[in-house]
Amino acid sequence: MSALRNALTVDVEDYFQVAALAEAIRPEDWHRHELRVERNTHRLLDLFDARDVTATFFVLGWVAERCPALVREIVARGHELASHGYSHQLVYRQTPEVFREETRRSKQILENEAQRRVLGYRAASYSVTRESLWALDIIAEEGFVWDSSIFPVRHDRYGIPGAQRWPHHLSTPAGHTLVEFPLTTLRWSGMTLPIAGGGYFRLYPYAFSRFGLRRVNRVDGRPFIFYLHPWEVDPDQPRVPVGWKSRFRHYNNLRKCEPRLERLLDDFAFDTVGNVLRAQGLPVSA
Repeated sequence: MSALRNALTVDVEDYFQVAALAEAIRPEDWHRHELRVERNTHRLLDLFDARDVTATFFVLGWVAERCPALVREIVARGHELASHGYSHQLVYRQTPEVFREETRRSKQILENEAQRRVLGYRAASYSVTRESLWALDIIAEEGFVWDSSIFPVRHDRYGIPGAQRWPHHLSTPAGHTLVEFPLTTLRWSGMTLPIAGGGYFRLYPYAFSRFGLRRVNRVDGRPFIFYLHPWEVDPDQPRVPVGWKSRFRHYNNLRKCEPRLERLLDDFAFDTVGNVLRAQGLPVSA
């Protein structure tokens, strides 16, 4: 196992809130669906406890309102709490006014439950793109110190191709400063490949994920950031009728995710985003 510690993150949202299923489930109908996020997050908490691993949990404000005890338990078990916004809508489809209100609201909900400052933010579906860089100003103005919303890849829903790949100080359009931890990519055969987790972790054979992440640690000499969602360890979740692309993105290899995650936790060293950033000389204290 590499001595370099990597950031382990969980985007705490339920299956019916993801962008891939938005064509079939409207936010105003979320309350009609079974809430499965609490039991699935407990499953991850227990897995991390068994391996003595601490992670960063980006909790959706909508979830925190309905599962306040879950927020408190994440903190009580020694993990880092961060914000995933409130309603899991793509940032570039929101107005700055709505985005600010939701960003402020989710932060207040989390801090009220945790009784501590929340310093980190991650946009829904990594939807800080070139068209929504204005959101970085709002994130900084609302009191966040670090962000992990930028994916340096080309994708139909997110990404800033050519963006800086490693943790760094970022200047927002209005001149604020944030520490940015971009989602990890692999440079391979002239391509920049997403290797940070989620659907890619379920799509790639585990051997390729391990190869790519080891290359980031050993060749690039950098920590990677890994993400997944509680619904990805829930292969028995309801099936929602959506188009083939959305169906593939959401349901592909769900049964393989948890066993692969167990292998990953054995193969690499992990810590919270805040601790990894501090180890890289990027202070993110309250």
